[in-house]
Amino acid sequence: MDFQEFMLGNALPVENRKVTVSKRFVKDGKAIPWEIRAITNDEDETLRKNFMRRVPAPGKAGKRGQYVQDFDGPGYMSALCAACVVYPNLNDAALQDSYKVKDAEALLRAMLTPGELGDLAAEVQEHCGFDVSMADKVEEAKN
Repeated sequence: MDFQEFMLGNALPVENRKVTVSKRFVKDGKAIPWEIRAITNDEDETLRKNFMRRVPAPGKAGKRGQYVQDFDGPGYMSALCAACVVYPNLNDAALQDSYKVKDAEALLRAMLTPGELGDLAAEVQEHCGFDVSMADKVEEAKN
């Protein structure tokens, strides 16, 4: 079996991508592109763990002290977007101060409209590979 193509040195890097998130931030009459990156699996695992919590189980089970896992999807998505944005620098103190916020996630919510934030989330998910279902991958492999 030959698997040399799978060795680290042969894997193509995931390049950063420039995307138009908003038409409201302009320079010379043109929308300023944002730059996003794909996070690593380790970074994603850490983010996911940060948004898992134990909550009392519904009904009688919760009254008996049983718990279930609950995932804060919107919180995770907000953190994922903040982690993937390279430009503008969401951790820049002057930029945060101009919007009167103190962290990258709050800055995104302050800078963007809900639709723009949704567009950013879609771009981030696609760039991180979350947009392709297994059925799509099977169909692509057939062709």
